[in-house]
Amino acid sequence: MSDSTPVRRSTRRRGQVDWLVLPVALLGATWIASSTWERVRTKPQQHSIQVTGSATRRITSDLIQWSASIEVQSPDRRAAYRQLHEHVDQTVAFLEKAGISREDIGISSVSVQQLQELEVVGTGEDRIERYVVTGYQLQQWVNVSSANVDTVAQASREVTALLEHGISISSSAPQYHYTKLGDLKVEMLAEAAKDARARAQNIIEAAGGELGELLDADMGVININPPNSRSSSWDGNNDTSTVDKDIITVVHATFELDD
Repeated sequence: MSDSTPVRRSTRRRGQVDWLVLPVALLGATWIASSTWERVRTKPQQHSIQVTGSATRRITSDLIQWSASIEVQSPDRRAAYRQLHEHVDQTVAFLEKAGISREDIGISSVSVQQLQELEVVGTGEDRIERYVVTGYQLQQWVNVSSANVDTVAQASREVTALLEHGISISSSAPQYHYTKLGDLKVEMLAEAAKDARARAQNIIEAAGGELGELLDADMGVININPPNSRSSSWDGNNDTSTVDKDIITVVHATFELDD
């Protein structure tokens, strides 16, 4: 009986110690978590600057594409074909005389449209309406693709003089292209990237900082506009209406800022 009493006292003390240890442990865990969060919260973030660089260059088209349509009408289909053939030959001769190489001239296939009129026969209950063929309209295109830009452009303006010779011809607007655009884009993107770094350098130096390494860069759209135009679209412009045009390239760049 005397041996059991100390055992109970020992158990009571141990329980008291456990209750004292628990708050201390919780306090320590809270301090560790708080300390860790503070280190994460106050960890310095990476500083950077985003800029846009651009480059513009005036280019002159080195390829022209132009076309003109020739039409004839005749009650007889075979007569229409003969007349169209003659008018096309006269048009080609006119272009060659203007200085355009025959190799740069192409002729399309002939399109044929049957001409009809509504014919009314009889009156009253005997009235009959029907469509009758009155003739044929034939059309053919003369197409030119040439590096001789100035010569073709002038001929496209003068070809309507054939109207005075009874040739029904319609001239479309020439389209001007630059065939070395692929190589030029690479050069201009490099210029735009250089401009982006110069812009970032000027901003940071003015603020008393130092520009670090390039973190990211992406190419914006490339716009080909009429001279002095800054027009832009989400998929890029490609002007073909003018001989001279401006090509504009854009680069978006992100640079690290040194502490």
